[in-house]
Amino acid sequence: MNLDITKSLNIKKDIKSFIDTYTNKLNELFTERNDEDELLTNRGIPPYIMREVLECNPLSTFIPKEYNGRGAVTSEALSMLEASSYQSLPLSLMMGINGALFLQPLANYGSDEAKTDVFGKFIEKKNMGGLMITEPDFGSDALKMQTGFQYDSEKKSYSIEGLKHWAGLTGWADFWLITARGYDDNGDLGRDIGFFVHDSSNGGIEVLEYYKNLGLYMLPYGRNELNIQVPEEYRLQPRGTGITMMLDILHRSRLQFPGMSTGHLKRMLDEALTHCKERFVGGTSLFNYDQVKERLAALQSYFTASSAMSYFTSTNVPLQQDTSRMDVAANSIKSVVTDYMHEASQSLLQLVGAKGYRLDHIAGRSMVDSRPFQIFEGSNDILYQQISESVLKMMRKSKETNLYQFLKSYSLTENSADYFKDSLNFDVDTKMAQRKLVELGKALGRIVTLDMTIKLGESGFNSEMISNSMKIARAEIKSIIASYAENEEASVLDDYSDSSSWLQFVKV
Repeated sequence: MNLDITKSLNIKKDIKSFIDTYTNKLNELFTERNDEDELLTNRGIPPYIMREVLECNPLSTFIPKEYNGRGAVTSEALSMLEASSYQSLPLSLMMGINGALFLQPLANYGSDEAKTDVFGKFIEKKNMGGLMITEPDFGSDALKMQTGFQYDSEKKSYSIEGLKHWAGLTGWADFWLITARGYDDNGDLGRDIGFFVHDSSNGGIEVLEYYKNLGLYMLPYGRNELNIQVPEEYRLQPRGTGITMMLDILHRSRLQFPGMSTGHLKRMLDEALTHCKERFVGGTSLFNYDQVKERLAALQSYFTASSAMSYFTSTNVPLQQDTSRMDVAANSIKSVVTDYMHEASQSLLQLVGAKGYRLDHIAGRSMVDSRPFQIFEGSNDILYQQISESVLKMMRKSKETNLYQFLKSYSLTENSADYFKDSLNFDVDTKMAQRKLVELGKALGRIVTLDMTIKLGESGFNSEMISNSMKIARAEIKSIIASYAENEEASVLDDYSDSSSWLQFVKV
C-alpha cells in the first residue's frame, strides 16, 4: 500500500481505535522492548523511540481537518495526553507543549501560509514545536520581557533579538513560537506582545547552556540566545491585543492540564492498589490497613476530580473558544490538579516505602517529575492569588459582599456552594493580606473543582467514585477555609541571629 495512503488511514481512524493503537505502541516501546525505568532516568529519549511514537501521529489530534489533522477536537487531544501520561509523564508534557503551546496557537492565529507549511511538516515529517516566553530575569513577570522585534519593510520580515530559557525541547524543536515586544518611537520596548513562528532550520538560535533539570529528563531545557529573521506571514495575528492573545494561549493550555494529569493520577492509583494488595505487613496485606485505605481513597478522589476537569474542558472549550476571560476556570484547574499530581506521587512513595525512594522507581521518579507542574505556566501560589482577585473583582462589580451569596449564583460554583453554606457565609475583606488571598484561592479552586465533579456525576460517571471524591473534597475545603479564618499570622525577622543558637542556652 502507498505510504501516504497508509499515513492518511492512520490519521482517520475513529478515536477509540486511534488511542488503542497509540497506547499499544507506547506499551511496546516503554515496557516490552525497553526497560521503562532505564529510559526515563536517562537524559533525552532514543531517536528510534521518538520516531515510532510520532509515527502514530499523536499530534494530529491538535491539527484541523483542512490541514490533514484529526480535527483539533478537544476531547481527542486530552485522550491522547492521558494515554501518554499513563505511560510517561514527561512524554505527555512533550505532547502538551507541542499541542497546547504551539499547534493550537498557530491554528487560531496563524496565516494560512504558515499553517499549510507547518502543519504539513508535522503530519508528513513528524516535526515538533515549542514555545519561548520565559527569560532569565523575567519569569512570572513575563510582560517585562526584554526580547524585542523590529519590522523591515523592504525584506517584509521581523528581526528578533533576546535571551530565552526554560523552553521545553531546547535544541530539539523544529519550530518555535517566540514572544517579543516591539519598540516605540523613542526606541523603548512597548507594552504589547508579539508572537512569531520561527523555523529552526533558518538558524539564529544558539543554545548557550543545557540545564541539568532535576526531573523530566526526557525533555531538554536550556538558555537560548536569539538573533532571528521571521517572514511577516509567520507572525500570529491577534483578534485584539497581543496580551489578550497570550492570555488565551496560556488559559487554553491550563484548561488542558487534565489531559496530562488524569493519566498520571490513574497510573499512581493503579500502582498503589497493586502494591498494597501484594505487600504483606504483620500478616495482612497493606490494603487492609485503615490509614492505607485513606491514602488510596484520596488517590481515587484525585483521579475522579481530574476526570471531571477533562470532561469540563472537553465540553466547554472547543478550539475556537476564546479563553482569555476564562481565568478562574483555567487557574483553578491548573493549580488544583497539579497539587493533586504531586500529592498523589508523594502518597505512592509513602505507601511503597524505601524502595520507592529511587529515581528508577515509578514513585520516586513521579515525585520529581510532577513537582515542576506546580511551577511552570504560572506558579500555583500566584494562580491561587489571581483566583481570589478575580472573584473579589466580580463581587465588587455585582455589589455583593457575602462570599456564599456570590458563589451560589456563580456559574462555576452554583452546584457546590451549598455544601459550605455555614463556612462561607461571611463578608469578604477586600483588603486582605496576600497570604490570605492565596489561601482563599486554594479553597475557591477546590470549590470550582467540586462543582465540575458534581457535573461529571450527572453525566453517568461511576456514582460511588463521585460520592467518595465529594466527601474527600468537602473535608479538604472545610480545612482550608478554617485555616483562612484563623487570624494569627507569623512574621519574618530580617536579622534572626540574636539569641538564636540553642547551644548557648545549654547549661553543663
